[in-house]
Amino acid sequence: MSLWFLLALMTVGAIFAVLWPLSRRTDVKREGRESAVYQDQLAEIDRDIANGLIGETEGAAARVEISRRLLAAADAEEGSTVSSRLRLRRAVAMVALIGVPVLAGALYLHLGSPALPDFPLTSRARAPVPGQSLDQLVAQVQTHLEKNPTDGRGWSVLAPVLGRLGRFDDAAQAFRNAIRYDGDNAARRAGLGEALAGAANGVVTAEAKAEFERAVALDADEPKARYFLGVAAEQDGRPKEAAALWQDMLSKAPPDAPWRPVLEAALARVGAAVPAPSDSASAKIPALSNDTIASVQGMSEGDRGAMIRGMVDRLAARLKQNGDDVEGWLRLARAYMVLKEPDNARAARDDARRALAANEDGLRKLNEGLKALGIDG
Repeated sequence: MSLWFLLALMTVGAIFAVLWPLSRRTDVKREGRESAVYQDQLAEIDRDIANGLIGETEGAAARVEISRRLLAAADAEEGSTVSSRLRLRRAVAMVALIGVPVLAGALYLHLGSPALPDFPLTSRARAPVPGQSLDQLVAQVQTHLEKNPTDGRGWSVLAPVLGRLGRFDDAAQAFRNAIRYDGDNAARRAGLGEALAGAANGVVTAEAKAEFERAVALDADEPKARYFLGVAAEQDGRPKEAAALWQDMLSKAPPDAPWRPVLEAALARVGAAVPAPSDSASAKIPALSNDTIASVQGMSEGDRGAMIRGMVDRLAARLKQNGDDVEGWLRLARAYMVLKEPDNARAARDDARRALAANEDGLRKLNEGLKALGIDG
């Protein structure tokens, strides 16, 4: 049953409730002034006959005449009353039939939302509100997970978001739940280790290191876990071991690996050389020279970050001059994602699509790479 049919049925019921009393006949005794006079005259004739003031014959004739006048007066008064009552009923019926629906419709058009589409309650509970902050969205997901604590997929989605918000303790617990309910894998173990290190202000604790080692055991090439194992070696006073691990990662890394700038900065931090890229990537990847490495050994963390930013900016500038480099565009987009700059990543995506619009094969490779990055919208 549609909503409009239900509303129409309710309207008909309301109108019927108003008209029903008006359709019933009511016998109300009314006495008009003229008919009352004739009735008094009849009673007076009866008294005169009883007292012998007039004869029976004269009284009967007078009674007949007065009765005729009484009937005529009563008919006139009844016709007037019925006509008046009929007009009243018609007026009330017109108001009920036309006025009530028109008034109700006008009020609904003014106060209601007739153009609003159907919005089920389940959708209302899940749909995000425009302008809702990330913290509010996270709270909404957490509320869902409180009611559905075994939703492993939900924990897997929530955990990295909590880490980006700096809520490392909550992120660690979310990663543990994701592992428990959605399965164990290298990425989740590495995420758990990163959350534990973040909760310790960047120190790779024994617990965090154990998680990174579990991740590498599941996937020997898991980049996050291997990078943090190098950080653990550096923090333990073994910079050569850290450098060897990072250099091995760079030598095996694909040309568009988004964490290349991070590893190069880490090698510069421990004073190690950056391995030369392969011939196919040498023209695309800006490597750090020995002079640059020497110059950044005494840099602060802020200065090193500025150096990484400069590398990314130079890559972006080169791509504006030569936009045919598909791998370069993907590397730039990934670098922005690593730097937690999704808006710049999307801007790079749009620039790349415009630059490669005439290159069908290049555009296809670009879109495949963007899809893998999760920024293909």
